[in-house]
Amino acid sequence: MDSKASAPSLIDLINQAIARELQVSIQYMFQHSLGTAVSVQMQADALAARQSKFVGSHSSIWLPGTTLRKIAITEMRHAEAMAERVSQLGAEPTTQPAPITLGHTPTDMLRIDQAEERSAVALYRQIVEAAAQEGDRVTESMFRRILADEEKHLRTFSGLLGQAGAGPAPAA
Repeated sequence: MDSKASAPSLIDLINQAIARELQVSIQYMFQHSLGTAVSVQMQADALAARQSKFVGSHSSIWLPGTTLRKIAITEMRHAEAMAERVSQLGAEPTTQPAPITLGHTPTDMLRIDQAEERSAVALYRQIVEAAAQEGDRVTESMFRRILADEEKHLRTFSGLLGQAGAGPAPAA
């Protein structure tokens, strides 16, 4: 189904997804940038020893390395694909991100990010179902692929929280 007859509810759901992808792309990149600024202040040898994985030092500061940056880029690609799909369906994609929340500590940031991924998984399952009900196989297939990425991101953030010694945030 590549027509302009797509139900507004599906377009609305996809636009919610675009706003979310724009939000987390900015959020994760800023969190990465904040972490990079902190890591510059760390001792060079401690940073070099752990840079490829989990950045840490003798202090209580720890950061998830380049993981946030990589996920931010993936999220921006998702937003692009979704915006193209909305345009193909004859509607206008949103350009407004959902509200951005950075957090105050690395653990706080990861808990916020984990919650964002959890809500994305729920929203994208809803979109897959709505697209299937409308017979829109293109949108359904695209969101199944994106859903797999979001489930991986959720596992990544849960794992990072585990490495940091912080349990996962309670399910919403």
